Amino acid sequence: MRRGLVLLALIAAGEAVFFLPFVLARVFRPTLLDVFGITNLELGTAFSLYGVVAMAAYFAGGPLADRYSARRLMALALLATGLGGIVLAGFPPPRIMNFLWAFWGMTSILLFWAAMIRATREWGGRTMQGRAYGLLDGGRGLLAALVASLSVAVFAVLLPSDAPSATAEERAAAFRGVIWVFTGITLGIAALVWIFVPDSTPRDEAGGRQRLSLSGVRAACRMPVVWLQAVIVVCAYTGYKATDDFSLLSRDALGFDDVQASGVGTLAFWIRAAAAVTAGYLGDRIDASRVITGGFAILIGGCLPIASGVLVPGPAWMLIVTIVTASVGIYALRGVYFALLAEGAVPLAYTGSAAGVVSVLGFTPDVFMGPLMGVLLDNSPGLPGHQHVFAAVAVFGAIGLLASLAFRRLTRTAAD
Repeated sequence: MRRGLVLLALIAAGEAVFFLPFVLARVFRPTLLDVFGITNLELGTAFSLYGVVAMAAYFAGGPLADRYSARRLMALALLATGLGGIVLAGFPPPRIMNFLWAFWGMTSILLFWAAMIRATREWGGRTMQGRAYGLLDGGRGLLAALVASLSVAVFAVLLPSDAPSATAEERAAAFRGVIWVFTGITLGIAALVWIFVPDSTPRDEAGGRQRLSLSGVRAACRMPVVWLQAVIVVCAYTGYKATDDFSLLSRDALGFDDVQASGVGTLAFWIRAAAAVTAGYLGDRIDASRVITGGFAILIGGCLPIASGVLVPGPAWMLIVTIVTASVGIYALRGVYFALLAEGAVPLAYTGSAAGVVSVLGFTPDVFMGPLMGVLLDNSPGLPGHQHVFAAVAVFGAIGLLASLAFRRLTRTAAD
């Protein structure tokens, strides 16, 4: 029972820390742009500043996670992130938004990310790494789907009955209500982590109290499997960042209103839960790297029809099926790419540091993908911009497929 509660707390925390920085915009991107009066590029710039801070935070956060209690680091991160939601509810101008997203880059990465990865690896033990990370990401997806669905329902209730005719003031008031929902949930889950996650201090391989040092970072940097894992993550995460475009794509391609477009954005979260958990269980049976190879193939197959434009104009269900296919590949990859730490034989004592090294390169899409999407969408209005976005994702998918094959070859050679 206690073990299950710990996993539930990790799942809730792992998603809640990103509700305000990313989930809000992913589900309500068209509304956010209109209410805040900003362009895709301005929003992408805020995302990019988050990513710039995160790059430095990954390096520092790894040694912190190998030294201090995950419970304390994660609870503090959630508290600080939730307080940022109070600022966002005031509809700050772009300059303040940039500072806010940079602040969230520190709270969600420096204090949180590596601590969560290490705590999850310890929970999974020697035989359940795929399931640990698959359940983590699948559970995060289920929570995101529930919260996103709740927020869409709240948004619809707060709008007039005829949503398309809502005034700018009515849409702004409804959206502020959604921000408060996300903020309250984030602060509530901070308390959940404090109650259920053990307050344990990490130990080194000799069983002693881990010191704060860069030795783990240096050791991880000398491992080729860590760099291949980083390439895999950057390619998979590029696809994940493109899910921000699903709601806007449905509006531009299918003429959906704000509520309908938000529903398409929410659909991806439900797919995430099933795809990540399934990938995790498969990863324990047939190796995580083999699941990742298949995930990239599915991702490419989902992106190419959108990139080529063969689905639009056309029936709405065809485009939605393609979005579902791409989502399956994206979330299968997310479900197991950190299980490669164990498959690559990274020492447990260096888990936080290795996760930091992988994440420095792996999550660079936080820096470049927002501005890239903004430029592609703003410079090619309408459907062409979306085609360019998914063509870029397909290219990254092909690179990731090659990297996963190289990872498998390297680990199989080492095992022999």
